[in-house]
Amino acid sequence: MLLDEALAGLAVRPDGYYLDATYGRGGHARAILMKLGASGRLCTVDRDPEAVASAQEAFGHDPRVHIAQGSFGELPDLVPRTWAERGLDGILFDLGVSSPQLDSPQRGFSFMQDGPLDMRMDPSSGESAAQWLARVGEAELSRVIRELGEERFARRIARAVIARRHKSPITRTGDLAAIIAAAVPTRELGKHPATRTFQAIRMHINQELQSLSRALQASLELLAVHGRLVVISFHSLEDRAVKLFMRRHATVAPVFAGLPDIPAHARPSLRIAGKAVKSSAAEVAANPRARSAVLRVAERIGVRQAA
Repeated sequence: MLLDEALAGLAVRPDGYYLDATYGRGGHARAILMKLGASGRLCTVDRDPEAVASAQEAFGHDPRVHIAQGSFGELPDLVPRTWAERGLDGILFDLGVSSPQLDSPQRGFSFMQDGPLDMRMDPSSGESAAQWLARVGEAELSRVIRELGEERFARRIARAVIARRHKSPITRTGDLAAIIAAAVPTRELGKHPATRTFQAIRMHINQELQSLSRALQASLELLAVHGRLVVISFHSLEDRAVKLFMRRHATVAPVFAGLPDIPAHARPSLRIAGKAVKSSAAEVAANPRARSAVLRVAERIGVRQAA
């Protein structure tokens, strides 16, 4: 999604070093590589073992490509050390869940098809959604659904989930979707009643906002001066976090604002490049999932921090 806009934001150079921090199934990585010459480099990162296997199959033979598995919250440990010392010319984050993940019932991300209630980006690590729902308290579940899903019926849904849990474990996406649908008294036009709750649980299970915060901070250390940070988000909380991060680092630290001599650490480290970009009507028509996509771009300025 927003492929042309992302490439324009990255301003890819043939000899540049780039990071696709959310490989997915390689659409952006493939497009970046087409613009790189023999001396250019691309690091791809993904938590999902299936995505990493896809990257190995597609690009494992390409000497320009380094493939790593892990959360983008761990970027300093995943990017080759020599690349980090040199500085990256562009970093791309395409947040959220990839289409293959949503389309596979076995991954448990979607309520559209019944499957195991998993939702982990890396199924080999951490607690599944079913395991979490088996132990979480009602107040905590309500908080997660309300804050991460921005769901106004969070308390009703949490109460219904806990009541059902006392009768039998909730282990299938179809079961959870039915519980939510029965608990929600009104419907949003064109939106399944389970949409917000599934989104909230997924974001909690994968600690997505926490990983994003660490990744954005790491980008300041990894980017070379004039390197580009490009972020595509699909959720209002993610986009808000990206917008605030870019805005905060594109302005003088408030305590030093207006002073004639501003210390280096308080000066802006980013320049916001253009306005937020949304998917075109044509792209949304071709792929309805693009309707909530927002792309933001910032450029690294000032003195680069040590990687």
